[in-house]
Amino acid sequence: MSITVTDFHSHILPCIDDGSASVEESAEMLRREYSQGIKRVVATPHFYPQYNTPSAFLQKRALSAELLEKHISGDRPLPEIILGAEVYFFRGISESEEIKGLTIGEKKYILIEMPLPPWSDSMYKELEAIYTKQGLFPVIAHVDRYIAPFRTFGIPEKLEDLPVYVQANASFFIRKTTQRMALRMLKQDKIHLLGSDCHNMETRLPNLGEALEVIRNRLGEEAISRINSYEREILD
Repeated sequence: MSITVTDFHSHILPCIDDGSASVEESAEMLRREYSQGIKRVVATPHFYPQYNTPSAFLQKRALSAELLEKHISGDRPLPEIILGAEVYFFRGISESEEIKGLTIGEKKYILIEMPLPPWSDSMYKELEAIYTKQGLFPVIAHVDRYIAPFRTFGIPEKLEDLPVYVQANASFFIRKTTQRMALRMLKQDKIHLLGSDCHNMETRLPNLGEALEVIRNRLGEEAISRINSYEREILD
């Protein structure tokens, strides 16, 4: 029996960011996830510190999650939803006690969205300080957004030296132009977690199952098992 994988990056909560526009769309996205063998979905709506406060964001997230749960209460089986956030990097993030409320579930891991590269040395030091000062373990969101086959800015190597995990989007493995690079990074343990980064059912659909098939066919079940071990460390 194939190992299931958690979707670690999704915008599946309704009416909170640029993701799902309704509880009906969220339910359809969850059904699509389950049909692909995904049993857990981390809901990571955007948190932008310039537009919101953590307390206001958490109130809005709780309301969105409650509305979705009521809507899907009789619609089972569906993946388990774990609440988190996609926290946009900002100067001084390692000094902010409030980011502790934005972690994945009740754990010590926090999904961080970085700005476009190149990243300065001070930004890498800030990422490290999230761990040393706050005791939180950063997960770098969609690393594939910052690199390309012929221009990586040294990001994968620099992240290896930091107390961080790296998440890649399913599209990184699906696209023919980046598939080779994605598989190489996964094999080298420079990618630890996967996410669909799904936003809707039209243009940015749940597609993690397709990426998993690519990984299984090219690298075997052992690669899926290694991803699963990182998930268990974070969630279990």
